[in-house]
Amino acid sequence: MSYTKVDSHDVEPVGEGLRFLRDPLDCEKLGVSVLDADPGWTGKEHDHAEDGQEEVYLLLDGEATVTVEGEDVELESGEALRIPAEATRQIHNGDTESRFVLVGASGEA
Repeated sequence: MSYTKVDSHDVEPVGEGLRFLRDPLDCEKLGVSVLDADPGWTGKEHDHAEDGQEEVYLLLDGEATVTVEGEDVELESGEALRIPAEATRQIHNGDTESRFVLVGASGEA
């Protein structure tokens, strides 16, 4: 088969509303996650310096702030943010529910 299809709602969430789709989709070089964040939710501050994974956060619904290297970046529905691997990042959800698609990949060819 040349493709893999998964309903993200069928993937068991890790933590609070985070569904990792990499393994269910059998991805080899790409990570894809869906995050359904409750009002006021705050994610873990982290970076990907060790694994070289840059990420793109696409906010589908809601409003949120992503703190990148200490700078707050406001996001509204439909906006996307690319974050380099070595930069620290942390999601802070706004006053309403939000839905993100989080995509990451290593810069290695």
